[in-house]
Amino acid sequence: MSELVRTWRLLGFEQRVAAVGAVLLAVSTFGPFSLVEVAEILVALGVLALLRARALGKRFHLPFGDGSVIAAAGAWAGVLIVVRLFDRPLGQNLLALVCAALLVFAGALERAKRPPDDLPEEPPDRPPRPRSPDTPAADTAATEPLPPPEFKPYKPQEGEQLRLGGEGSKPQPPEDA
Repeated sequence: MSELVRTWRLLGFEQRVAAVGAVLLAVSTFGPFSLVEVAEILVALGVLALLRARALGKRFHLPFGDGSVIAAAGAWAGVLIVVRLFDRPLGQNLLALVCAALLVFAGALERAKRPPDDLPEEPPDRPPRPRSPDTPAADTAATEPLPPPEFKPYKPQEGEQLRLGGEGSKPQPPEDA
């Protein structure tokens, strides 16, 4: 539970709105269950996984940025909700549509805040990540150069033609044309 609270504190305002929208979208699927609800839950879990990865400081590139991906997830959830509009109660549909709108809104805010190809910066209050025992420290991470090869390349002597055959092949005299 403390990990969840820590993750929540590391999220920005736009990311928190997206997280609330994703959780409420998953909650709105209770009741009669079909493949549409499974797709909505997958959308919500995808958004939550993206937000958690960003809160933990994972650095990866999304083609159009986090905001575009979150807004597209909200738009896709809206399409899924409209598909099942007449199969569910009106109140549940309205809750789900509001959740999808929250995702689109949070995605638009995130895109306005950060350029699409920009990796998020490290938060200043983030504690240093623990190092695994097999990861070298920063001062010992320098690599040594490779040793020179242990063979001597073949160099023809002055006036000798380069041989492509093995040891037993003799140089061929140049042919005059």
